[in-house]
Amino acid sequence: MSTSSRPAADPGSVLADHFPRDLTDAALTHSDASLVLDITGHGRWTVAVDDGKAEVTTKVAADPTCTVHTDADTLADLLIGRRSGVDAFLDGDLTTRGSLATVLQIGGAFAPDIDLVTRPRSREVTACGVRTAYLEAGPADAPPVVLLHGLGATNASMLPVLADLAEDFRVLAPDLPGFGASEAPAWTYTAEQLHRWLRDFLDTVNADGAVVIGNSLGGRLALELGMRDPDMVDKLVLLCPSPAFRRFRQLAPLARWWPVDIARLPTIGLPRRVVMAGAKAMFARPDRVPQPWFEAAVDEFEIAMAQGARRRAALSALINIYIEEPFGDNGFWERLTTVRTPTLFLWGRRDRLVPSRFARHVSMAVPTAESVVLPDCGHVPQLELPDVTMGLTRRFLGSSRAAPTTYRLPHRRPGLGRPTARDLPVGP
Repeated sequence: MSTSSRPAADPGSVLADHFPRDLTDAALTHSDASLVLDITGHGRWTVAVDDGKAEVTTKVAADPTCTVHTDADTLADLLIGRRSGVDAFLDGDLTTRGSLATVLQIGGAFAPDIDLVTRPRSREVTACGVRTAYLEAGPADAPPVVLLHGLGATNASMLPVLADLAEDFRVLAPDLPGFGASEAPAWTYTAEQLHRWLRDFLDTVNADGAVVIGNSLGGRLALELGMRDPDMVDKLVLLCPSPAFRRFRQLAPLARWWPVDIARLPTIGLPRRVVMAGAKAMFARPDRVPQPWFEAAVDEFEIAMAQGARRRAALSALINIYIEEPFGDNGFWERLTTVRTPTLFLWGRRDRLVPSRFARHVSMAVPTAESVVLPDCGHVPQLELPDVTMGLTRRFLGSSRAAPTTYRLPHRRPGLGRPTARDLPVGP
């Protein structure tokens, strides 16, 4: 927790001074949302946004879009500009309930006394005809890095990567179409369709030639860019990417004909305890992740699954991962051999969704790629082992703040000249 000076006696006035009234140039232009800020020992305030206009009031919203809990010292740091809201969230000094996407949007609109270049801004563009929300942090003239989240997640799952790289790179973290604060078009969510969106997004935000870092579905999408448009990407970092299944998929014929629009029908949501258990199953050791992070993730998932268009998007993406053709001239594994972009694969030995045995097949298909297996890690290494993940990532990117030399990277087999996946010892 911070030890800075506390804010003024009337935090509401201080908040109002640091929050713009007119948000018509921000990602909140068409939003109707409310954020309740609960400051320990100082009361609660509401930031209400209505069609691009903002108001700070002591009247607490009865059913807010989101709620933020923090203490006076942390709030002072945020308003002064000593820390960003993302840093406070990652450090555990700020917790959220409700829509984390809205927290990030409203938080990005605050105007601190000293504006940190690493502070994420919430922005919005139209890419492939879809209103696309994204976070941007880092120097505007630095090399671009684009972060792609996984299925059922949002750009919030990439916050540890964004916070680490924003000192040295221009980092952009979009919500994929159908997820987070982006629109959910009635697409067939194939890798090809998402690639068209990604290509247009990179063009629109002037990020051609970016490093692309993706987790799960985001890693699969990053690979699609590397296979189709290698000139648009500098390097790839793939965190437990979801490749095409190599084994026979018994339900594939049925899945191909399954009507995804059925997901739009009203449904009864899963019990929260079931959703929470599913979220924790993504990790080898859930105790590594603070419980407030799980609460925020489950809130976001429940909000998304309450909307028919987003249920449809998630189902379509899931089906198309399952039915993707693995072999043949246009099959995933044949096309994977065309990747020439420098690539780092990170796998979790205890990943229940994407088995780490894929590392062996990837090394055979892309012999120039580096492939590291983290033995005590699940499906989301950037959240479960952020220091290890970012150390290896920085080393691969050639950053001066690279991994300690005690990390063992993939070795090359004598006489073969191609890397093989090696387990990376990770401490408790």
